[in-house]
Amino acid sequence: MQLILDNLSTILALATTGVFAGLLAGLLGVGGGIVIVPVLYFLFQGFGVSPASAMLIATATSLATIIPTSLSSIRAHRQKGNVDFELLKFWAGFILLGVLLGSALVTLMGGQWLSSVFGVVACLSALNMLFRTGKAALVDTLPGATGQSIMATCIGFFSAMVGIGGGTLSVPILTSCNYPAHKAVGTAAAIGLLISVPAAFTMLVFGTTPADAPALTFGLVNIIGFVCIVPLTVLFAPLGAKLAASMDANKLKKVFAVVLLITGGRMLLQSLL
Repeated sequence: MQLILDNLSTILALATTGVFAGLLAGLLGVGGGIVIVPVLYFLFQGFGVSPASAMLIATATSLATIIPTSLSSIRAHRQKGNVDFELLKFWAGFILLGVLLGSALVTLMGGQWLSSVFGVVACLSALNMLFRTGKAALVDTLPGATGQSIMATCIGFFSAMVGIGGGTLSVPILTSCNYPAHKAVGTAAAIGLLISVPAAFTMLVFGTTPADAPALTFGLVNIIGFVCIVPLTVLFAPLGAKLAASMDANKLKKVFAVVLLITGGRMLLQSLL
């Protein structure tokens, strides 16, 4: 009880993050990681954590939260037949390779440069939402085996490094290759699980806990953040999906893209100054 009282403000802030991430995930179809990482990054700094440490812990904690939420998402998409298991069989090994390389890089190096990487990924994702959503595919079909292996490795590598699931990168990549959007989203949920499990485990077991880390941080994963965020994200995602039916989701997605662009730019600027 005393632990809860001592960390009450942190718990409330993390719970709010879970609500916010769940609503946006259901409302706009965006992955929780792209919301959770920047919120945790700035939130932890507000509690006295250095920017470098905050980025490392935000990345690892976000990946841990993706595990249960992706399991729930996979179940729903599988029932609709929207998970491409043939593609997953081919991509899985390359995704795992990318994840292990990305996770190792995170655990071995400081977090300041990681803010720059996330800032770039966030800005590119925001620009894709603003200008590419709903547009025609760039090519007619997925590339051959070599091209797909490079794509899968890069998705695993960059997703693990910045704490996001499969959707942020894999959905725009797949749809740009004329891959059906509904299958891209469903398959991305499974890709998120392939990314989050080994990445979170690596950062939990092999990550060195920073001296200024928040309470109950093991390795690089903050347990309070995990416990507060996961149930609320799962609870509020369906509510967000219901709200989407009565609101203009496309306009909201553009507003979110602008906010994400500003946030990514701010993280990039902070890491460079």
